[in-house]
Amino acid sequence: MQLTPIVERIEAVASRHPFGKLQEIRNRIKNIGRVHHRIFPPQSTFEKPIGGYAFHYGGRTELQFNVGFEDDDLSFRHGVAFSFERNRNLTDIGILRTSFIRFNDFLTLYPERFSDFRMWHWENGKRSIRHPLSLIPSSLFCDGIFVMVGRVQPSARIDYEQIVEDFDRLLPLYEFVEGIEGFPLLDTTKAEFTFKPGCSIKTFSSVASTKEQELDVDLRHKQIQLALYKQLVSRYGIDNVGTECANTGVFVDLIVRDGSKYFFYEVKTSTSARGCVREALSQLIEYSYWPGVQEADRLIIVGEPALDEKTDSYLSILRNRFLVPIEYQQFVIEGSLSCAQK
Repeated sequence: MQLTPIVERIEAVASRHPFGKLQEIRNRIKNIGRVHHRIFPPQSTFEKPIGGYAFHYGGRTELQFNVGFEDDDLSFRHGVAFSFERNRNLTDIGILRTSFIRFNDFLTLYPERFSDFRMWHWENGKRSIRHPLSLIPSSLFCDGIFVMVGRVQPSARIDYEQIVEDFDRLLPLYEFVEGIEGFPLLDTTKAEFTFKPGCSIKTFSSVASTKEQELDVDLRHKQIQLALYKQLVSRYGIDNVGTECANTGVFVDLIVRDGSKYFFYEVKTSTSARGCVREALSQLIEYSYWPGVQEADRLIIVGEPALDEKTDSYLSILRNRFLVPIEYQQFVIEGSLSCAQK
């Protein structure tokens, strides 16, 4: 299968999307004198018998938008990548250090923004397991490593709109990583709380191997989220439950509308109730109390482990001493929802 026609079609679709302005964005960020008219030109498109790939013009020395074949050309990847491999265009990987650090800074502040993407890397010609996003460890910042963040789909059924929509989502990450702004604040000033009933959870990927699926924390998260959505709909009605609702720049796992009140649910997959609370607490507090957001009447952490006595006491202190309306609810997909706090 030839890569060039695929790249040309991606460019055609991109002309109708924000991603189509990538080279103009690069010009603005880096003060480049001349704007290149192609995103993936021939000089950065590499046809190979197996494993052809392309990255955006100028991407060799920055966080690059990358597409290419994998798995003996049976799969097609798209996303952003770091190529920590020296060549005549990149003689010192040290010039990528700032981009590397800023990438991790962005994920630290917005860990859920790309939760449906995967991360993997190549080392010594071998690919790692595709896993949920995490900070890139410093051990991977060395010569010869290629790190990829994105999505994989079957080469025989490429969804070009999906590729460009994902690139649109990745633009704020690219702009921060390659820019000079001191804080990766997404544009939340114009955004408003939007309660949108319905389930927006997408179909789970069919490309991952059995081993990868077993290790896929995000898959389990989506399974719980979907099952919880169905149960909440049975309780509150389909017009009063929504998934991934926007609240001025962030997306809440599930929101229930009960008259004029709103309940925010955050799903976690830790192996203990304490771990679920630790992971979700700061998110829910920010979701509800950041200036300008819609405040929730209940903040509910959902996990599979049973609530233990000490975690229950901790949540009671938060409710009674600090007046944070926080709860923990155990949810078992095969069973029912048990509430630690009604």
